[in-house]
Order: sequence, then C-alpha cells, then structure tokens
Amino acid sequence: MKAMILAAGRGKRMQPLTNLTPKPLLKVAGKPLIEYIIEKLVDVGITEIVINHAWLGGQLESSLGDGSRWGVKIDYSPEPEGGLETAGGIIKALPLLGYEPFWVINGDIFIDSDLRDLPTELAPGDLAHLMLVENPEHNPQGDFALKDGRVSVKNPDDYGYTFAGIGLYSPELFADYAAGFRPLKPLLLHAMSKQQVAAHLLKGRWTDVGTPARLSQLNQEVEDKQ
Repeated sequence: MKAMILAAGRGKRMQPLTNLTPKPLLKVAGKPLIEYIIEKLVDVGITEIVINHAWLGGQLESSLGDGSRWGVKIDYSPEPEGGLETAGGIIKALPLLGYEPFWVINGDIFIDSDLRDLPTELAPGDLAHLMLVENPEHNPQGDFALKDGRVSVKNPDDYGYTFAGIGLYSPELFADYAAGFRPLKPLLLHAMSKQQVAAHLLKGRWTDVGTPARLSQLNQEVEDKQ
C-alpha cells in the first residue's frame, strides 16, 4: 500500500523558523518532524511513500533520500513555487500513487500512537475515510460532524471534530478535477453530500505543529518523556 506525505506548504505561521528550513524538517527532540511520520507509516507496513514539496524542496530530498534507511521507497512530486494546495498536489502525484486507495498524511503533525487502526480498504461506494480528533484549543468548534461512522457538514448545533490531516482516499475522488491549484475541502464536501465519506477517531496524542509556540511546547513534552 502507498502513502503520500504532504510537505509542500510554505509554513508562514512558523516564520522565521521556516525561512531557511521547510516545516517538515523542523526538529522535535532532535529529529525532523517528517521522520516521525515515516516511521509510523513503516510500522504499519507501508513500503512506498510519495512526498510533494515546493518551498525548499531540495532540502527534503537531500535529507530523506530514497527512503532506503527506513526500508521504503520514496518518490518526490515537486510543485511550482507556492504549491498546488492539498487536492492539487494529490492530483499531480496520482501517476505515482497508482489506482488503489492510498493514505495521505500532513507533514506537519505529530502523533504518539501507532496507526494500526487506520483502514486499509474503503467501504463499497466510499471515496474517502478520514481520521478525526477531539478539538484542540486552536480549533474549538471542529471541522465536521460525525454520526454512525459517517462524516457530514457541521451544523451550528452539531458537535464537531477536527480533521487530523490523515485520510484514506480513492483515486476516484479526484477523477473529475483538473490539475492545478485546488484545495481538498470542496472535494470532500461534495463526496460527503453523497454519503461517500466515512471516519473514525484517532487514538492517542495528536498535535498540529502549526506555530513556533506549539513546536516549543511539543519539544518540551517529548523530551520530558525520553
């Protein structure tokens, strides 16, 4: 099974830390954030990984190489300056991802649990299966509603959950969309309207490492555990 790590973002909220370093290479307890993600994927049997990049992408390729040190094959999907947004990046990488469902995971998250509860197949008729988490302080209202394992648009009275930046996608989710700059959420909302998106809650600690303050706090907590 294949997985894609999203690593093309500019990381503006992390400036000045990302002025000279792509965000996925920022270190947590002395190790680049993206290496934790690679290790999690290897632990669940992923053997092929696609990584997209735009800002300082050459550093990612130099740092990670072909993946042989983790026993995986890494392919890269370079994007133009500024990137193509999430769906645009996935669409560009589809020739590398193949025809079977594949995982996509954000390159700027940290999780301390394994990913063994992630699905490896989609239910008949589904185009996506998302991982959700309880809402962090920076996203108190959540992104989507979840009921009976199905994801929907969150109404004002619904209890919401936050999208973890981890999903299993069918290539068919992207089949009707042209290449270019394209966010993912409109595609997911369209599929949700047709009841084609499932989800469940991710267990364990999850951190969206989106600001220098969150990175500093995460570093302290991980180092304290070592």
